[in-house]
Amino acid sequence: MESLGSRSEVPTPGVVVDASFLVALWRKHDQHHLWAVQQARRHPPPWLTCESALSEADHLLAPEGCATLRLACRRGALRIVAVSGDAFLPVLDLLDKYADVPMSVADACLVRLTETLPDPLLLTTDADFTIYRRLGRRVIPTRAP
Repeated sequence: MESLGSRSEVPTPGVVVDASFLVALWRKHDQHHLWAVQQARRHPPPWLTCESALSEADHLLAPEGCATLRLACRRGALRIVAVSGDAFLPVLDLLDKYADVPMSVADACLVRLTETLPDPLLLTTDADFTIYRRLGRRVIPTRAP
């Protein structure tokens, strides 16, 4: 597991995935499954995500998809980045800024993660990421169905 601290940067790859993408990819009956498979082929692993998004995906995929999700982590296809220490303060700021949406901790951590990457791309089925901004007013580069 990598850590996003006050002085560290997360290295490339720059493809960040949220729980909705992981669920769509692993759950064949999900309405966005084919889209997620196409995106996985266009933007192959390793992918970055945060602990909160992994927890959400693990819960939503239980029980059938959990083992596969964990295997992806063990094999390095899914790299978990912990947002901790001083790096969590901007996450709290994002939660305050988007309290009316409302923004989840997982979403705030992923937005923060995109702020640390030089050329990020976020794979998601969540329309809220079109509202969120990184580094103040910058649009988060996303792919969504």
